[in-house]
Amino acid sequence: MWGVMYVSSFLPNLDAWVKRQKEVLESFKKAEKRLKNADRLDLIVLSRAAFQHMIKTLSAFDQWLQEPFVISHMPKEMLEDVWRTISKLLYELLELDIRHTSGFKEYVEKLAREGKLNPILVSPKEMPRRSLQTTI
Repeated sequence: MWGVMYVSSFLPNLDAWVKRQKEVLESFKKAEKRLKNADRLDLIVLSRAAFQHMIKTLSAFDQWLQEPFVISHMPKEMLEDVWRTISKLLYELLELDIRHTSGFKEYVEKLAREGKLNPILVSPKEMPRRSLQTTI
């Protein structure tokens, strides 16, 4: 009996999560259609919103895979699908990070050589004061 009660309270939460994720998906698709006329700020805002939602989703997925009820009932085929998908996302994210960080470094070096760095953000004796740190 306990299992039926647990499932009856658990399933509506799953439905609500899926419904919300579909709404977010549609919102991002609509926002993406407007990117042709976007300025830098629009791109930053949309990118940050996307990162924040990805972080939220990844955190929820991580919690999902720690939930005893889920991990004791999830079929191996679903877990294989999860791994295939997240490995693609992981590799693409790492490639983006490598490409973007390397490209930005080269661009900042070019601006520095040309004397085009914002003087408010850098002192004459150093490159950008803010230290960009990774979590690794």
